[in-house]
Amino acid sequence: MVPLTALWLPILLSAIVVFAVSAMVWMVMPHHKNDFARSDDEDALMDAVRRSGGPGMYMFPWAPDSDQNSEGYRERLLEGPVGILRVRDPQSVVDMKPAMAKSVLLHLVVALFVAYLAASTLEVGASYLSVFKVTGVAAFLAYGFIGFQESIWFGLPGKVAFKHALDGLVYALLTGGIFGWLWPM
Repeated sequence: MVPLTALWLPILLSAIVVFAVSAMVWMVMPHHKNDFARSDDEDALMDAVRRSGGPGMYMFPWAPDSDQNSEGYRERLLEGPVGILRVRDPQSVVDMKPAMAKSVLLHLVVALFVAYLAASTLEVGASYLSVFKVTGVAAFLAYGFIGFQESIWFGLPGKVAFKHALDGLVYALLTGGIFGWLWPM
């Protein structure tokens, strides 16, 4: 068993590298450019959202649990549209530093759990390939399936979830490579 403290460098480095690569994926790479579409009447949509409430996640049509089996609610569902609307605080888009800090923290937490699993299952001096396989799979479990739950339950288009999985594969390969490279001998 490897002490977790011996893995501080791959934990830190993999988190930083994954953060940097994920930023490049979203800012430079073209494959996410068409993930979002513009409304046919954006101004009317924005006005309706402004009148309906502030930042939050809204489901429509909506009904309390006690009314979800009512005929009226079922009619509204069948009539459509049915959707989930996420409304963000405009400041969170103007000033992305808090979101970036949370993203780095997320990557650190993932790397810490990857390190814990690897430290619990691998010995000091384990081969690069052994470390790469364990840490790469663990990282893929964290990064690769993130969009599918959203796709199944909350309407994220399947092709977008698949693109998230491809991104997650890249992050997992980087994580596995860094841990394999810096594994204690």
